[in-house]
Amino acid sequence: MPILPGVPRMNAIAERRVGSCRHEATDRVLITGERHLRLVVDEYAGHHNQHRPHRSLGQRCSDRIDAPEPPAVDGPSRVIRRDRLGGLKHEYSQVA
Repeated sequence: MPILPGVPRMNAIAERRVGSCRHEATDRVLITGERHLRLVVDEYAGHHNQHRPHRSLGQRCSDRIDAPEPPAVDGPSRVIRRDRLGGLKHEYSQVA
């Protein structure tokens, strides 16, 4: 795919995204076919976009850029863990 004239860093951003998916998901799972590969990549993309906090976005996920920054918790709180990709990735959320 050719690099657009107005976006000289496009290739670096795409390579970083593909590399992250490969290193964090597909290299750690035995892929049995194209359908399985699509399921793994879709699950990783869902985790990355809907839950994983990004430092450059103020600890917000990509799909919730307009949301306020998460509040700091003072004192003890309960945390629930949700496994994704068969336990390869974990998502944590606080319970009120």
